[in-house]
Amino acid sequence: MADEGLLQALQQLVHRAGEAIMEVYQTADFGVETKQDDSPVTKADLAAHYILADGLAKLTPHIAIVSEEDPASLAVPREHTCYWLIDPLDGTKEFINRNGQFTVNLALIENHRPSFGLVSTPVDQTLYWGGKDLGCWRLKDGELIQLRTQPTADPIRVVASKSHLNDETKAFIDNLGNTQLVQAGSSLKLLRIAEGEADIYPRMAPTCEWDTAAAQAVLEGAGGAVIQADGSAMLYGKDNILNPHFIVYNKLP
Repeated sequence: MADEGLLQALQQLVHRAGEAIMEVYQTADFGVETKQDDSPVTKADLAAHYILADGLAKLTPHIAIVSEEDPASLAVPREHTCYWLIDPLDGTKEFINRNGQFTVNLALIENHRPSFGLVSTPVDQTLYWGGKDLGCWRLKDGELIQLRTQPTADPIRVVASKSHLNDETKAFIDNLGNTQLVQAGSSLKLLRIAEGEADIYPRMAPTCEWDTAAAQAVLEGAGGAVIQADGSAMLYGKDNILNPHFIVYNKLP
């Protein structure tokens, strides 16, 4: 992102959202409710949503906002080719299970593609950001480093979730040959590839656009790629917010 001042403000905003999430994380009552799509939502999801939505409206009032926690905002892509796409708390189930595998996700969508992404891990306050033409950066424990994906290892390191190992995913992994499974939750699956800790992530189960956009931009900045299972590009702002099945690579296949 060319505007260094805006980048710093966005980082601070995402950090504040992460702090709000951790405040709830330290309590006994998460206020868990079930949304119409049967997915859970907590006090933390909503607290982070309001911080991000209000902050973005002040920082960039000319850019519309789509958030998982604002159903009315799903109409935004019909009228705007540039907008913020946020998942205030990606990995709500991981949050509820207290395993630390959850993230805050903020992406800028331009012409159906994520041009910039910012992801934070509230538990350890690590920040990731980048884009295809911006590079990829990680700030962890005060150390800033540029990330690049690494050559495919032997065995091939496959990111997979035990809860989503359906028959289609198993068949894809079996066809890869010699593999080693890497466990990660939420958008951390894509970030593990950006960090060079994994090689490929097949997703043959439902996700939504806000689950992938920010981490996709970060990964592309590191040299990786996200494509649909049929080989076509991942597009955002579709009439259906659900993603098609997709595959994440450490480089374009």
